[in-house]
Amino acid sequence: MKSFYITTAIDYVNGSPHLGHAYEKVLTDVIARFRRMMGDRVHFLTGVDEHGQKVQASARKRGIAPQQYVDEISAEFRALLPRLNISNDDFIRTTEERHKKVVREVLQRLFAQGEIYKAEYKGFYSTRQEQFLQEKDRLPGGAWPEIFGEVTEITESNYFFKLRGYQDWLIEFLTKHEHFIFPSYRQKQVLEFLKEPLNDLCISRPRERLEWGIPLPFDEGYVTYVWFDALLNYYSAVADQPGVWPAAWHVIGKDILVPPHAVYWPIMLHAAGIPLPHGIIAHGWWLQSGAKMSKSTGNALNPLDLVAEFGVDAFRYFLIREMNVGQDSEFTREQFLVRYNSELANNLGNLVNRTLNMTTRFAGGVLPSAELSEEPEQELHALWAKTRDEFIPLCEGFQFHTALERAMQFVTATNAYIEKRAPWKLGKSAEPRDQALLRTSLATMAEALRLGVALIQHVTPATTAKINDVLGYVPGDAWRDELHWGQKLDGASVAAALVLFPRPAPAVPPKG
Repeated sequence: MKSFYITTAIDYVNGSPHLGHAYEKVLTDVIARFRRMMGDRVHFLTGVDEHGQKVQASARKRGIAPQQYVDEISAEFRALLPRLNISNDDFIRTTEERHKKVVREVLQRLFAQGEIYKAEYKGFYSTRQEQFLQEKDRLPGGAWPEIFGEVTEITESNYFFKLRGYQDWLIEFLTKHEHFIFPSYRQKQVLEFLKEPLNDLCISRPRERLEWGIPLPFDEGYVTYVWFDALLNYYSAVADQPGVWPAAWHVIGKDILVPPHAVYWPIMLHAAGIPLPHGIIAHGWWLQSGAKMSKSTGNALNPLDLVAEFGVDAFRYFLIREMNVGQDSEFTREQFLVRYNSELANNLGNLVNRTLNMTTRFAGGVLPSAELSEEPEQELHALWAKTRDEFIPLCEGFQFHTALERAMQFVTATNAYIEKRAPWKLGKSAEPRDQALLRTSLATMAEALRLGVALIQHVTPATTAKINDVLGYVPGDAWRDELHWGQKLDGASVAAALVLFPRPAPAVPPKG
């Protein structure tokens, strides 16, 4: 089995989870489940980033210790995972000793190599982003972008990592590894960023200004800069597990690609003599009316509200079906309902109910064998072969939205096949040929349903399990062996009915 290590970004615990957090977890889970289906030995990490000035300030504002504060918020992020049916293998917190130990080891190694030095810094500092700024960060009119919040001018001594000395190496690396960042146009943006000279990275904060962090192993009067600390989580979580590192993919939001993940992270690893990951997937943002959903803008959506109303698989399906990985996508309840009704309820749900209902009605609830193969069956068989052969490469290329579209087109074609064969008419005939066609149509629609849901099980695992259950079918261990049209359901006893995607209750207009 091939090792496949995948991570999400670790969420900063300065607020509750929102739709962006949920999407990243679901996307990474879909990739992890797909790789397991393909036979890989998957290790899936997620977690939380718990140090830094914003955490310290938030805890002081509430009058509690930082550890109590991060314990409370981290619990919210951890609780989100089972609600979204996330199959992570590990959950890391940067306050855990296993993480702090590795951070201090890497810092000490770099310091011993002469890669870290102490110097005085005078310049501008963004508390919101917890980073030092340059004049080039200003807007054309001289103001600071809103993302930085309040910016102050400070002078202090700090420790710096020799980032600048690795700029040429990073440019050469990205040029040689042109698929390191997905989608590829993001990699081009990183190379554009690298046309400007890098500054060495300040990796410390004085303890008189920030106590809530990992002390530097070579100077206890300073704590580690939160980004240098946080990025090492991907490695610290598996540093003592042979055969897991390097990571296959880090799944992150596009807003933390440059410079943290595409500049700081590869240089940190290279300087420390640690193998680099295979690559980085930078996903887009969910928008409302063209603006990014975020806690700071106040338009963040609570993902659990939709899960509670429509079920976790409908929520997961929408996120993956709607967004092209890497691009932004608009989120509206109206669009959610379009997908829910047209693709899940009216298409997949309808196929399930027709299959169960007609098998119960015309075959005593036991699936017969297909006896004939004429033009309608042959057309569906050919479409299945085309769909299956396109589906796996699409998923391997992270084109999950298109893969789901192909799967739903096959479900639609199966419903069209039922209309063409009209089993409800064949069931009224005593002619031997019509009865053979009836048995064939029942077997064909059930087999097509089994195959169709096999394609979406990494996105809708609970729904797939329910459908297999009502079909009286237990899939084998090798997923790709399940994708061959055959007679796996012959003689299976089906349930009478299954309601998967109930109609949402109509909105109640306000009184008055």
